[in-house]
Amino acid sequence: MKLGLNLGYWGAGNDAANLELAKEADRLGFSVVWAAEAYGSDAPTVLAWVAAQTERIDVGSAIFQIPARTPAMAAMTAATLDTLSGGRFRMGLGVSGPQVSEGWHGVRFDKPLARTREYVDIVKKALSREKLRYEGEHYTLPLPDGPGKALQLTVHPVREQIPIYLAAVGPKNLELAGEIADGWLAVFFSPEHSGESLANIKAGREKVGKTLEGFDVVPTAPLIVGDDWKACADPVRAYAALYVGGMGSRKQNFYNNLMVRMGFPAEAEEIQEKYLARDYTGAMAAIPLEFLDATSLLGPKERIADKMKALAAAGVTTLSVSPMLQDLEQGIAGLRTAAEALDLAGVGS
Repeated sequence: MKLGLNLGYWGAGNDAANLELAKEADRLGFSVVWAAEAYGSDAPTVLAWVAAQTERIDVGSAIFQIPARTPAMAAMTAATLDTLSGGRFRMGLGVSGPQVSEGWHGVRFDKPLARTREYVDIVKKALSREKLRYEGEHYTLPLPDGPGKALQLTVHPVREQIPIYLAAVGPKNLELAGEIADGWLAVFFSPEHSGESLANIKAGREKVGKTLEGFDVVPTAPLIVGDDWKACADPVRAYAALYVGGMGSRKQNFYNNLMVRMGFPAEAEEIQEKYLARDYTGAMAAIPLEFLDATSLLGPKERIADKMKALAAAGVTTLSVSPMLQDLEQGIAGLRTAAEALDLAGVGS
């Protein structure tokens, strides 16, 4: 198992600290640093900035929003980042959610699985530098009734294949990730509850005659180091409440549904009710300590090492940590502890 760093969203007031964390992760030999986007900072700009100030660590999008870019534009961005970084780019894609897709990008959130399949097809074709022709339900290139013609990507990526990851939560999307992608970007991953998700990934791999060998399973886990693991859970509550309670509508919240599948149906409902009523403090308090512990790295180095063993045994191949920053010094100390914990666990690669 390798280590990664997830910086989350840029522009939250800790940008200088995030850059220093990326540099420290590079020095520590972490495998990859990820950046996200929602409706604030965009991931490509952040990744270019980080790549310019690091040497060895890969830079990855977690995620590029599918409704935000045409697939050809996504391929252009991927090729450019791969070239600028010297072959260090990893491309994470996701459909986002209906609120962002329709409210921010003006793109209908319909048939997300079929749209994702076609999108990845086109990205791969474009990156292969063949002339781009495609006939699908959602995308047709070139348009058949105008002056457009099939074009070829003019940028030469450093590598023949840029690895593509899908952010997936639901069973069907997980199966699709196994079928068409090189890796899975997971959230709220628990070793105790991961069997069903990985079975869906495996089913997708089997559809195309592949196994899980070489497939990158990449969960992001909040990281808080301290002597009292229960106290360490408190800084994670705001993050968990946002996703489980507020990242979606009452009828459609993928993270809330995931919490239900993990065995917390009553708690998931309570968190959502309170969050949507703007009782954010109540929503945070309603998150079970058991859920936070199952999906985070909390406590002293030895306890984190034990959790890393469990994650590796469950099939995780790259563990991306997300320090819940109090200050930069604690964040850097957390990354160093994570590296030491991986050595202590004996599951590093």
